[in-house]
Amino acid sequence: MDVLSDAIGTMRVGRPSLSLEAADPSREKEVQPFEGARFYVGTTGRIRVAAPDGAVITLQPGDAVLLPHGTAHTLVNATDSTARFLSGAYRLERARPHPLFQDLAGLVSLPARPERYAGLQASIDLLLSELGEQMHGRDVVLPALLEVLLVHLIRACLIGRAGVRTTGWCVALDDEVIARSLRAVHERPADPWTVESLGAHAGLSRAAFARRFTAMVGQPPLTYLTWWRLTMAARLLQTTDVPLTTVAQRSGYGSAYAFANAFKREYGISAGRYRQQHRTDHQHEKPSTQRY
Repeated sequence: MDVLSDAIGTMRVGRPSLSLEAADPSREKEVQPFEGARFYVGTTGRIRVAAPDGAVITLQPGDAVLLPHGTAHTLVNATDSTARFLSGAYRLERARPHPLFQDLAGLVSLPARPERYAGLQASIDLLLSELGEQMHGRDVVLPALLEVLLVHLIRACLIGRAGVRTTGWCVALDDEVIARSLRAVHERPADPWTVESLGAHAGLSRAAFARRFTAMVGQPPLTYLTWWRLTMAARLLQTTDVPLTTVAQRSGYGSAYAFANAFKREYGISAGRYRQQHRTDHQHEKPSTQRY
């Protein structure tokens, strides 16, 4: 199981939005907080992205910036002519953020460096090309390209942080031992995992594995296992009609009763009530505005 794909798939809700925007000289635009992630790509001129904490990134053509937490910010045209840029947004589940996203900074600079971020640059080029040509099928192609772009944005973030961090998800995914245990949990969440069995699967003693996993992931192994099982269960409740007994089994709980208690302890409401609320919300969710 690809842990990164699992993390993104669990967090993503709704449809992404995209637009090509233009800013007149010296124009400033205040962007409010957003329940998800935003990104910008410079295409013409220079755009300055400023966060409330003082972080500032200036986009040249081809440069990208990711705001994984949807932080409020200001956009400023930093040239004396019209600047153009690509603006996109992805709605994310904020009630239970994945540690992967929590590990990312509020404002991430991704300069145009094809030799380092080849996939990201190729995705941006494809997206801009599709936007520039009124071709048949673009309403299918553009959302798919946006999904691909999100993966490459996250990959680029992880690449950029891997060389300067010794702990965190960007390191854990590249650590052969810990990545092996994470894949096992994501592939077989219903297995009766223990710290000892996960450690053995990863090739470490129980104590050594527990220390290493906790240091890198930020949670003890069984805490993460429980978190992932219940996160996956919530996703099943939102997106399927399978019986609660099936949800319990797929989530690693021996009985519907044990699952019901664990779910209510974690979410504060019963699994059935959660399904009713979130399926209703999902059915009435309005599609994101597509400004292609």
